[in-house]
Amino acid sequence: METRPRDLPEYLLSRGRYAVTTEEAEAILGIGRQAVLAALARLQRRGAVFSPAKSLYVVIPAEHRNTGAPPAEWFIDPMMSHLGRPYYIALLTAAAFHGAAHQAPQVFQVMTDFASSLGTRQFGRQRLRFYSSKHVSDDPTDRISVPTGYALLATKETTLVDLVSRPREAAGHGNVATILKELGALQGSALARTASRRGRALVRRVGWLVERFGQVDDLEALRQAARVDLGEPTLLDPAGPKRGHADRAWAIRVNRTIEPDL
Repeated sequence: METRPRDLPEYLLSRGRYAVTTEEAEAILGIGRQAVLAALARLQRRGAVFSPAKSLYVVIPAEHRNTGAPPAEWFIDPMMSHLGRPYYIALLTAAAFHGAAHQAPQVFQVMTDFASSLGTRQFGRQRLRFYSSKHVSDDPTDRISVPTGYALLATKETTLVDLVSRPREAAGHGNVATILKELGALQGSALARTASRRGRALVRRVGWLVERFGQVDDLEALRQAARVDLGEPTLLDPAGPKRGHADRAWAIRVNRTIEPDL
């Protein structure tokens, strides 16, 4: 039976689909490009679909039409796949998925390879902010189920390494310590591998913080990667003063006081 353009959202949902490209819509509706674009524009005005990327449209289920878009984790994977970009849900957003939601993020934070081409995007009440990492395709992720399929989420270890390396996006060092207390058990070997990609200084910061505020099964893996016998002590806060006592166990110069926010 022929599908009418106005019935496209229901057609997709009845088949367990939420996203459709312009080309797919042409095939489903059996009409030309201009007619499809006009139909999709009408559906957008009705609040039945929205477009997170050029030539990609996502159905807005009835329960989310008052917010203008479903939750970002529902459409981040089809959006990034359509754009051909690697990604994972990151930083405070990832921490919240792992149960560390003491300070809920105001934006949905996503790691990708080249963030400047994506910037910050707003869809209804959903605000997405993208960050760049040359390690996005290498760092471990979890594939999590969402109502629309699945999404890629930074593992707890990847999340922590990203937070330590970007304290500003993590709402400060105190919040990183708080998140560490809430993340639960961490794998020292995975932390060491992931942090090592970013350099010895970051391994030392991660080790120092985990020993004080976290739960880890193997500190020795981090100690070996930290190479405390090499070079000068690393500043705990790279943006802080170049003074403070030296913690020789991690070759860290403690140049600021860090206390959990809890």
